[in-house]
Amino acid sequence: MSSNTSIPGNWLQPERILAGGVAAIRQARKWSGAFASKPLQPGTGDTSFVPPAMPAPVGEAESSENWGFADTKFEVRADGHVWLTGGRYSLCGEPIPGLLPWVRSVMHPDITATNVHPYQFAPVVPAPMRNEAFLQAISEFLTSDQWSEDDHTRLRHGHGHTQEEMYKIKYAAGLPRVPDLVVWPTEEDHVVALVQAAAEHQVALIPFGGGTNVTDALRCNSAESRTIVSIDMRRMNRILSVDPVNRMAHIQAGAVGRHIMAQLAQYGLTMGHEPDSVEFSTLGGWVATHASGMKKNKYGNIEDIVLDVRVMTAKGLVTRTAVGPRESVGLDPRLWLFGSEGKLGIITSVTVKLFPLPEVQKYGSVLFKDFETGVAFMYDLAQAGNWPSSVRLMDNMQFQFGQALKHATTGWKVHKSKLEKAFVTQVQGFNPTEMTACTLVFEGTAREVEIQEELVYGIAKRHSGMVAGAENGARGYQLTYGIAYIRDFVMSHWVLAESFETSVPWSLLPAMVAGVKACLLRECKERGIPGLPFITARVTQVYETGAAVYFYFAFYYKGVENPTQVYHDIEDAAREEILRLGGSLSHHHGIGKLRQHFLPHILSGPGLQFAAAAKSALDPANIFACGNQSAPQAQG
Repeated sequence: MSSNTSIPGNWLQPERILAGGVAAIRQARKWSGAFASKPLQPGTGDTSFVPPAMPAPVGEAESSENWGFADTKFEVRADGHVWLTGGRYSLCGEPIPGLLPWVRSVMHPDITATNVHPYQFAPVVPAPMRNEAFLQAISEFLTSDQWSEDDHTRLRHGHGHTQEEMYKIKYAAGLPRVPDLVVWPTEEDHVVALVQAAAEHQVALIPFGGGTNVTDALRCNSAESRTIVSIDMRRMNRILSVDPVNRMAHIQAGAVGRHIMAQLAQYGLTMGHEPDSVEFSTLGGWVATHASGMKKNKYGNIEDIVLDVRVMTAKGLVTRTAVGPRESVGLDPRLWLFGSEGKLGIITSVTVKLFPLPEVQKYGSVLFKDFETGVAFMYDLAQAGNWPSSVRLMDNMQFQFGQALKHATTGWKVHKSKLEKAFVTQVQGFNPTEMTACTLVFEGTAREVEIQEELVYGIAKRHSGMVAGAENGARGYQLTYGIAYIRDFVMSHWVLAESFETSVPWSLLPAMVAGVKACLLRECKERGIPGLPFITARVTQVYETGAAVYFYFAFYYKGVENPTQVYHDIEDAAREEILRLGGSLSHHHGIGKLRQHFLPHILSGPGLQFAAAAKSALDPANIFACGNQSAPQAQG
C-alpha cells in the first residue's frame, strides 16, 4: 500500500512534483516568470533568481503558554473524551477516547478528566531595565514597530520549551529575568547596526529564532546588570535567491522551516531538512544548534546541507567571497558556527543545497516481536545502505501510546479493527506487551522507491517482521507533531513530561536503552514518585556506526515537592547513565545551559579551552551574553 504526500496545516503543496533536474529548471523558469533576471540554463553564469516574498501568514498565531499554534491543543470535553482542536493534523477533529484511560492505567489511577491542575497565565514580568542611549541609537535605523518593551512579548522571548520553563510560567512565580527589550531586524544592515550599538552602549544581546529549544538556551542571567535585548530574527524570513541549476538557495536566517518548504516547493525544490520542530524553528536556529532532520538519510544533517553562513560578531561581519561545493581553506568559520548556540554572534543568512522534490513519497511500517529484534533489523539495514529517507523504531510503550491516540471506531471499522488485532496477536503470535513498530518514509523516483522497499522489507522478513502498511506509517509520523502538544496537556493533569536524546554505537545501544530505563525507574522509586513513571524510547536516526535514540520520561507530580527540580535531578541521573554506557551528551538538541555542567565529562582541558578562547577572541566584552556552554574548565 502507498500513501500520497500529506503536508500538515496550510503548507503549500505544488500540483505536480518533479524529480529530474532539467524538469525542475524548466518549472522554475515557468513559475518564476519576471522574477528570473537571467536565463535558467547551465553555462550562463549566474543562474539565480529572486523569488517573491512569502505571503503574510494567515491563521498562524502561536500559543504563548503552550507549544505550537494557538488554535491547536488537546482538551477534555464534556463526555470525558480527549480532542485535538483545529484541523491541522490527522489527530484533529475526532474524539480520542482511549488516551486518558490508557495514561491512567500505566501511570496513576488519579489521572482523570476532572483531576486538573489549573494555571493562570501570565505571571508577573519584571519591569524592563532601560538603556536610553541604546534606544535613541536604534531609533535612527529601526521603525517604532521593530522594537517592543511589552511584558507579554518580553516574557515569551525569555524562555524555550523545557518542562521547567513551561511549569514556571504557568504555576510558579514566573521567570526572575527576561529580556528588557525585543527587537525585530529585517535586513542584515539592521543586525550590524544593532551589534555596533550594543557595543557602544554596553548592552547584552541574545539571538532568538523560533524559541523551540529544550536546553534552557534562552534563560536570562539574573545577575546581568546590563540591558538585555532579544534579537528576534523572524522578520528576516526571505529567500534571497534560488539557483535551480546549481541547486542552491540563499536564505535569511529567520525563515521558519514550514515557510521555506512551502516556497521552495513552488519551484519543484526542497532543502530536505525536517526536524521535529520544522513548523516553528528557523534556519539560523538549525545551524546554531547543529540540528538533524527526520529525513537526514536522504538529504543529510544540517552540516551536510549548509554551503555558507554569514554571521555578525562583536568584531564585525564574517563573510566569504564565493560559495563552492567544497573547500580546503584552513580553519573554517562555518564549522565553529555549528552548535554555537548564540554565544558567538548572530547568523544573518545561510546558503544551502537544494534537491528536486521527490517524484514519489510513500509511507510504510513493520511490526517486530520485541525491541531487540527491531534493533537488529535497524543494524542490518544500516549496513546494507540505500536507506529510506526516514526510518524510526519505537519500543513497546511508545507503540501502545500510539494505539491509545487512535480515534474512536464505529460501524464496520470496529469489526475490521478486531480482525486485524486477532490476526497480529493470535495468527502471527505478536505479544501486545512486547511488540514494537518501525515507521518508514521512502522518497525518490518510482524506481528508487521500489528498490528501497524491496531491500527494507526483505531485511525485515529475515527478522520475522510483519509489514503493517502505509497508513500505520503515516500515523506514526503524524504523532511527531502531536507529542509536544500532549506534553502541555498532561501537565495540567499533574504529569510532567519531557524528551531527551543521545547517539550511541550499535553494539552498545540495547544495553544503554535498558540501563537508562532501569535508572529512571530506580530514581523515581527512591524519590517516592507516586504511581509508575512513563518511560519509553525510540531509535530515530541510523548511521553506519550507530544510531540516535530519543527517550520520553514522565511522572505524576501531585504531592511532589518542587516537582520540576525533582524532574531535573532525575534527568541528570539518566544523562550520567547515558554517558557511562557509551552514549553522547546530545545528538541534536544541543547543550545550552541545561547540559553545560556535563561538558568537562566529555571534553578534556584543551577542548574546553579552545571553545573559551574562541568566545574570548570574538566577543571579549560578552555582548552575546546568552551564557550557553559556560562549562568550568577541565583539568589536565
